[in-house]
Amino acid sequence: MSLRSPFFALAALIPLMLPLAACDRAQGDGAQQQGGLAGEKQNSTEAEVGEIDRAQAGTLLPDLTFIDPDGEVIEFSALKGQPVLLNLWATWCAPCKVEMPSLDRLAQKMGSDLRVITVSQDIRAAEVVKPFFSEQGFEMLEPWLDPQGTLDRGLDNGGVLPLTILFDGEGREILRVKGGYHWDSEDALALISEEIAE
Repeated sequence: MSLRSPFFALAALIPLMLPLAACDRAQGDGAQQQGGLAGEKQNSTEAEVGEIDRAQAGTLLPDLTFIDPDGEVIEFSALKGQPVLLNLWATWCAPCKVEMPSLDRLAQKMGSDLRVITVSQDIRAAEVVKPFFSEQGFEMLEPWLDPQGTLDRGLDNGGVLPLTILFDGEGREILRVKGGYHWDSEDALALISEEIAE
């Protein structure tokens, strides 16, 4: 069979067509320089590949800060007293963008029982995050920023995005998910409700 056959051409393209489960910051930095891919379509199943990890359960929320596009600062210590789902993401990370609407729906369903905070790791910060939020029209999510990547380092993540961590009201980690996840699914809602009720 000739190496120029359609079969071999298709086989060479398959790895390029596989969906991403998570993004690496090292790869993402280059994408940030280019401003990301405009208008790319995402498959909703891409956001459902992360696994629940409890290896760091009990770890206290680090005393770090992040900002909003207007420069308002939030310190993690101010979040204690209410369960928090913290999501690190970036506009250049396809799985991150796929799961953002499910985080917004989760925040709507949980109401005051859970604070959902998404913090962009984009170097270009508000320049790229504000247009993305405006385009998406999220009802509950706020465009918090961490352009220096201090949260990623402080949370011992190793640069993989998205990263989502559930903390209890005392600021202790319950679980984390590296990679995308379907946060508004019945299973996710039941899990979170059970965990924060304890």
